Amino acid sequence: MSPGESLQLARPWALLLLAAVPLAVAVLALERRRVPRLRHPRAALLAAAWRSPFARVAWLPKGLVVLALGLVALALARPQGRERRPGDAAVEGIDIVIALDLSTSMRAADFEPQNRLHVAKEVLKDFIGRRRTDRIGLVVFAGDAWTQAPLTLDQGILRGLVDQLRFGVIEDGTAIGNAIATAVNRLRESEARSKVIILITDGDNNAGQISPQEAAGMAKALGIRVFPILVGKGGRVPYPVGVDFFGEPIYERREFPVNPALLRQLAETTGGAYTNATDRETLEHGLQAVLDRMEKTRVFEVGGGIRSRERFDVLLLPAFWLAAAGIALGLGRLRSFP
Repeated sequence: MSPGESLQLARPWALLLLAAVPLAVAVLALERRRVPRLRHPRAALLAAAWRSPFARVAWLPKGLVVLALGLVALALARPQGRERRPGDAAVEGIDIVIALDLSTSMRAADFEPQNRLHVAKEVLKDFIGRRRTDRIGLVVFAGDAWTQAPLTLDQGILRGLVDQLRFGVIEDGTAIGNAIATAVNRLRESEARSKVIILITDGDNNAGQISPQEAAGMAKALGIRVFPILVGKGGRVPYPVGVDFFGEPIYERREFPVNPALLRQLAETTGGAYTNATDRETLEHGLQAVLDRMEKTRVFEVGGGIRSRERFDVLLLPAFWLAAAGIALGLGRLRSFP
């Protein structure tokens, strides 16, 4: 053990197995007494005669095995050396729920050569990978809203879920109110000081049972800020309508209704900020701007605190060698004969 390290047992109940040690000693003593003996009229003289060194240590093989048994019992109690690491560092984070639009208008390819959803997914995966101390959840919406992932610190799982997002899993439409309400529900029990909803959409609210204004009021009441990001260049944009003979997509120009005034209103109501992302760079900047505005709250601690080290191996290895030595001696010169 190093200086300043204390010893603690993870399974102290295993020490009950130490009762097997005196039990084994008692069994061996009883066995020795019950061994058949040869009576001889000169037994006292023989007992007083010189005894060989081997006879004097005849108990050693079984004694080593009993000692090994005791060490195994101690090892099963899982002794751990614990020490406080210097310079404890508190890691702080924000609770974030991302609400991502999966309506068919996200097929628009004005983020050439990719469509809006593809670029949003790539930016989100990079964003999630860099937020190692933030709990992040994911809500997807179109004509309705669903929770894809609750708040989690597992960036790997979350990035995998983002990568699997596809069109057509939800009835088409843009239910912005439902999306915010679902995200609010995910953050309702959060104890973080900073709670954020990042709303990524390219259209106007045209579906759902909850109005965006009502959902924004719910968010405000719980201290949750909404940061809407409107993706797309606006106006008439290329939209895929099929494929040609060679399998290449065929585009036609379409215009989709947007309502930036509504998104600004949602941001103002909740204390957030509105961003318009017309390409990948501005979308990345919009996500980073959200974090720059938020104060941080502690989620957990790393890099410090109590560090535990298992010490059972220090007991198991000697126990193995003691048992092996006892068995070997019992098969050799110290073998007993009844």
